[in-house]
Amino acid sequence: MSWQIVGTAVIVMAAAAALPAQALQDPTRPPGIQSRAVAAMPPRPLELGSIVHGSDRRVAVIEGVALTEGESHDGIRVRRIYRDRVEILDNGQHRVLYPEPLPQVRRTQ
Repeated sequence: MSWQIVGTAVIVMAAAAALPAQALQDPTRPPGIQSRAVAAMPPRPLELGSIVHGSDRRVAVIEGVALTEGESHDGIRVRRIYRDRVEILDNGQHRVLYPEPLPQVRRTQ
């Protein structure tokens, strides 16, 4: 192998490394459609008001609406109600809601 060919190859590789990188184009994408990064939306704040968990009745109050297992309201579907949490689907996203902790009351003398 000649030193001339090796030198030329080194110069070509150095020049290519100095060029800015370009994103690859999707050959199956129709022309004119620009790719956009989809920003992940944070989950909306939901208020779990209370949980009623008995042997024959399970109810969760979410956003002021009493729902039982399997019921839906405003894009929220209740999957399972436990004593300390509620599993829901919020517009197709699995979430777990917990009730707000009760304030601590101190006894004064």
